[in-house]
Amino acid sequence: MSVSEPSETFISHLIELRSRLVRAIVVVVAVFVCLFPFAKDLYAFLAHPLLAELPKGGQMIATDVTTPFFVPMKVAMMTAFLISLPYVLYQAWAFIAPGLYAHEKRMVWPLVIVSTLLFMCGMAFAYFLVFPVVFHFMSSVAPQGVAVMTDINKYLDFVLTLFMAFGITFEVPVAVVLLVRMGMVSVEKLKEIRPYVIVGAFVIGAIFTPPDVVSQIMLAVPLWLLYEAGIVAAALITRHKPGTEEEPYHSLSDDEMERELDAIEEKQKKPE
Repeated sequence: MSVSEPSETFISHLIELRSRLVRAIVVVVAVFVCLFPFAKDLYAFLAHPLLAELPKGGQMIATDVTTPFFVPMKVAMMTAFLISLPYVLYQAWAFIAPGLYAHEKRMVWPLVIVSTLLFMCGMAFAYFLVFPVVFHFMSSVAPQGVAVMTDINKYLDFVLTLFMAFGITFEVPVAVVLLVRMGMVSVEKLKEIRPYVIVGAFVIGAIFTPPDVVSQIMLAVPLWLLYEAGIVAAALITRHKPGTEEEPYHSLSDDEMERELDAIEEKQKKPE
C-alpha cells in the first residue's frame, strides 16, 4: 500500500491541476464571449493614441485578408484574460497553497495582489502617458509627402511589446522585496549597486522604446524610481522584523536529516 501511495498522490495532484485549469479557461472563455460583440470597439480604444496623432486623413490599414477579423479578436481575448486574471490567480493559489508553510502563505497572497496591480499600472502608464508622446514623435518626423498608415497587426505587436516592457518595469519593487526577503541580497548591497542600476535602466529604455529620447526617459526614470521604492519597502520589512528573516531557509544538519529519515521509515512500516 505504501508503494502505491506516491503514485496515487501524484495522480490526484494532476487531476486537481486539470480541474483548476479547466475552471480558469472556462471563465476566460465566458468573459471573451461577452466581449466578442465589442471587439471592434476594444481595438478602436487601443488604437486611439495613434489615431489621435496621425495627420489629417491618416488611417490604419490591414495588409492581410483575415487581419480585420483576427486582430480585434486577439484584443478581446487579451482583455478577457486581464479581466479574469484575479480568478485565474485564485485557482493557482488554491492549487499551491496546501504545500506552503504558514509564513509563505502570508507572503505570497499580498505579493500576488500587488504584482497584478503594479503590472496593470504599468500598462496604464504606457497607454495614457507614453503612447501619445511616442506616436506624436513618429508622426512628426515623417518626411513630407509620406502618408503614415500603420498595419493594425503590426500596431498590436508594437503596443504589446510596450505593455510588457512597462508592466515588467513596474514589477521591480516586488522583485527587490523578494530578493531581500529570501536573503539573496541585502538592502545595503542594493544601495551600493544603485549607479549600475541607473545605467542599466537607461540601457533598457533605449532597447525597448522607439529611438526618441523622451520615451527612453519615460521608461528609464520610472524603472529607477521603482527600484528606489523597492529598497524603501525592503528596508521597512526587515526593520519591522529584525532577525526573523535572517535565515529564512537553512539546510538540515546530519542529525536532523537522520531523524527525519527514521521517522519516514517508521511511518512506512506501520500497517495501513
